[in-house]
Amino acid sequence: MKKISFLLILSVALALPLTAQQNMLSGITLNSAVDSACYAIGINFGSGLREQMKTFPGAGGAANMYAVAEGFIRAITGDIESLIMDEDEAQAFFQAYIMDATVKEAETAKEEEARFMAENKTREGVITTESGLQYKIVKQGEGEKPTTTDMVNVNYTGVLLDGTVFDGSERRGGPITIGVSDAIRGWAELLPLLQVGSTCIAWIPAELGYGTQGAGQVIKPNMMLIFEVELLSIEK
Repeated sequence: MKKISFLLILSVALALPLTAQQNMLSGITLNSAVDSACYAIGINFGSGLREQMKTFPGAGGAANMYAVAEGFIRAITGDIESLIMDEDEAQAFFQAYIMDATVKEAETAKEEEARFMAENKTREGVITTESGLQYKIVKQGEGEKPTTTDMVNVNYTGVLLDGTVFDGSERRGGPITIGVSDAIRGWAELLPLLQVGSTCIAWIPAELGYGTQGAGQVIKPNMMLIFEVELLSIEK
């Protein structure tokens, strides 16, 4: 069986009961350059892991980092007898946990999408297409509409249903140029509906976005996407 990554092995401790969580965190004296280097490794490793754990499945953004630290310290110092489960048990538990948590999160995301879309389509100005895409024109442009073979220049911001910003042209340094047919299905359908100069808000169901696979750490499976899109120009 292929072993899970080093970072993920640590996360199995999330499910472990833990008392006196902070007792293990005592002061330490750095007596040498090696000590300082080891401490620096801990800082760098911990900082990266903390960010990863914000999107840990099933934790709701509130992972028990003291449990992670407890399991990590005992394992890395060789205190094997004090571990509640051995490495093989940890491997098996973690894989089962991730699979179960991911399925539950995907089911919840699909249910939330259905509820939101059903309500949103009744709001004034919202247009729902046959595919399920929903959009609302915020500013009507007067230019031509792009075709599926065109390149377009756009400003955009992408957020999740909970308001989390996952992408945007501002983050990328300014407007981006993209092929209409190269975008996700929701965008490929949306862009030809807009005239140059238009700004709209689009609600893209997961089926027209990243589907059951998701994308990266933030866009989980079955997550709908919300975009504000400004069509600046068509690059022929």
